[in-house]
Parts: sequence; structure tokens; C-alpha cells
Amino acid sequence: MAEIKIAAETRTEFGKGAARRIRREDKVPAVLYGQGKDPVHVTLPGHDLMLALKNSNALLSIAVDAETHLAIPKQVQRDPLKGFIEHADLLIVRKGEKVVVDINVVLEGEAAPGALVVLENSSISLEVEATHIPESVEVSVEGLEVGSQILASDLRLPSGAALAVEDELLVVNVTHAPTADEIEAELEEAEAEAGIERDESEDSPAAEAADPELADPSAGGDDAGSSAE
Repeated sequence: MAEIKIAAETRTEFGKGAARRIRREDKVPAVLYGQGKDPVHVTLPGHDLMLALKNSNALLSIAVDAETHLAIPKQVQRDPLKGFIEHADLLIVRKGEKVVVDINVVLEGEAAPGALVVLENSSISLEVEATHIPESVEVSVEGLEVGSQILASDLRLPSGAALAVEDELLVVNVTHAPTADEIEAELEEAEAEAGIERDESEDSPAAEAADPELADPSAGGDDAGSSAE
């Protein structure tokens, strides 16, 4: 993964008020830490950081004062409603150093007819070189039958990567795809457990059976008498 260069500024103000002032300027308070060094508090340009972190394991080259630090995001706090970045914790790394990161699992192919593919773990923890973090791990489900499973040990890992989870971790589970009748039955059962009663529609067979006039509007009633006249 290529390094993404970002110019930072040293941060000397702290607290909620200072953080709000920083964000009003479209910047993000952040901290660089690791390698046995004292934490470095910085502000980063908000737009540049947002673009860089579209990949959650981006390798950042942070230039601050006369130094440049290689770093990866460890914790990113976002506004729960608007989604903008409020704060970022960045881990300083060195070339050749091993780090443990969560890599997205991407499914490829189509399972056998009637099979439902369930992605039990959408990401997998891998130990990789800090400067060679893969974007994803691809998993083929082409032609898999009901009952098939893919464990962590079955994954084809990128070069230089090693599992940081148990070999038996279930990643993909292939089950029977439910029919429309099964889905309807499960819905009715869930509604019954929740105490929800369905209203019979006037167009439903049950309603028509209860009221013959709904089944045949011409039968009986004042309208039928008027037609006779």
C-alpha cells in the first residue's frame, strides 16, 4: 500500500473547547504514539484525513515540524450523526515492523442453487508488515453446496501475512436458503411472540369467506336491488 502524505501542525491547546475550535477550521485533533516515544499531539487537515481513511488500514506519512512519521490508524472517533472525524489515534510504525490489523473479507462467486452464503466474520485479524498491509482477503464461494464452511485456516492469505486468530474461526457458512413460505411462517411466529395481531384485509380469502358480499359485490344489498329496478 502506498504511503499517503499529510502535513500536520503541532497542537498546543487541549480540552473540549480547543477541540471544537480546531474542528470549526475543518481540522482534526490527533495523537501520534508508539516506538517508545512521547505522544505527539497534532492537528490534521480534515478533508485530507477523511480521504486517506477511506481505507481503514491506510499507511500515513505524517510530516510535523522537521520530522516525518509513518503511522497507521488505531482508533478513529466519528460524529455518530454526521459522520465527520472528531479525533484520531495514530500508531507510529517502522518499515519491516509487524503489526496486527483487521482486514476486510470479500466474497467472490456464486454458491450452488438453493444455498445461502452467510459471512460470519466480515474481517479477519492478520499479522502483516506495516508497510505492506493488504486491502482485503478474497474468498471464493463459487459452487459451494449447503453445509459447506470456510474456516480461517482455509483462507488464501496475501504474501507475508499470517493469521492472528484461531485456525477454527468460522468465516463463511453455507446454509439452506429459506423459501417464501418459510419466511412467512417465521414472520408470523415472530409476530405471535411479540403479541402482534394481524388485521385481516378485506381482500383476503378469510375476509371474503366471512362476508359473501366482498367475494361477489353484485350479490345482495341495496345496489343489487337498484340494478333490478
